[in-house]
Parts: sequence; structure tokens; C-alpha cells
Amino acid sequence: MSRRTPLPPPPPPVEIRSWPDREALLADRAAVLGTLVREHVSPGRLALLWLWGALCALGWLLVGTALITFEESYDVISAAVGVIIVAMGVGCVVPAAIVVVIGLRRDRRIRRLLDAWGGLDRDPARDAALRMPGASLAWLLMSFALCAAGLYACFAVPAGGALDGEAYGLAVLVMGLGLTGWIVGLIGLVKAFAHRRWVLRVLAGAPAPEPLFSVGDGAHR
Repeated sequence: MSRRTPLPPPPPPVEIRSWPDREALLADRAAVLGTLVREHVSPGRLALLWLWGALCALGWLLVGTALITFEESYDVISAAVGVIIVAMGVGCVVPAAIVVVIGLRRDRRIRRLLDAWGGLDRDPARDAALRMPGASLAWLLMSFALCAAGLYACFAVPAGGALDGEAYGLAVLVMGLGLTGWIVGLIGLVKAFAHRRWVLRVLAGAPAPEPLFSVGDGAHR
């Protein structure tokens, strides 16, 4: 995976904050929140999630193909080919799964930082750019479609009798691909709803906190 951009630090404690005035605080707040929102729900993050999901799906496709090979294998050479395909599939699935788990932990840190920095003050003019309704809607719709397709592959296809009752390898292949799609789609849905909830709670719904600076004197409290 490519090297990730380091996340901004949390805001400093009240007793050591050194912004000269409220405008400086709002400027830093807007810059940090912009970075965090892009790291969380930008279109590039959605494409990256789907990329790792596709790698995992490719790995499962190889594993399912190997199982089908084992079912139809009647010689040592075919069995050896199946083992090689399984190894290739595992080599795709394991790194993709590890990266997705690391990404989920990073998203949790991002949401904590969003709450911390967003709670410093209110700035409606700058906050409007942080809502990103288009990107959030794209996450929601595309993730929902992927979830629906994954659930259909996991349950409706096997239950509908589309797979031969003896084709266990094919059933594992289809259900594994469906499960992969469902998990990736679910991650996307959670991120879309989390961003929307943050917008409503921090940017729109919550009352403005008590100002850190007294009006007119520019002195830090």
C-alpha cells in the first residue's frame, strides 16, 4: 500500500493554547478539518477501498477456482496446480484484509480528531466546504448497491437453485465473492453515515461553544 499522509495532531489542551486571536484558531481549525474530511470521505478514499476490495475478491476467485480444480482433479498435476492457485489467492486476500483493518483503525482516529477539532468553535462560512454532500452521497449509493449485490450473491443465488447441488467449489466461490462485496459495501455505508452524523452534530446541530477569546482584546483566555 502507498504511504499514508500522517494525520494532524489533536488540538492542544486549553492551558497551553497559543493562538493569537480567534481568526487564527478558525483558520487552523478549517485547515485541519479539511485534511481530515478528505482523508475520510473523499472520492479517492472510496476508490482505494474498492481497489483493496477488488484485490480481495480476486484472491477469493482464485481460491474458489482451486476448490473447483480439486473437485475435478484426478491426477497429481491438477492437484499441484490447485495448490498453487490457492497460494496465489491467499497472497491476495491476506494483504487486502490487513490493509482494510488498518484503514478501519485509521478511520476511527480520524473521527475522534474531527470531533475534537470541530468542537473548538463554529465557523459556518468555512464549514460549508466540509459538508461534502456529493461525496457523501456517492459513498452512500455506491456502497448500498455493492451491499445489495453481495447479499444477493451470498443468499439469493444459492437458495434459488442456480448452483448445482454438487458444485460445492462454485458455491463457495460465489458466496465468498458476495461476502467480500457485502463487507466492503458495509464499510462504505458506515463511513457515509458517520460523516453525515458528524456534519449534523458538530457543524450544524450543536450549539456554538463558549468563545476562546474575549471580544475586542484578542487575548487568550
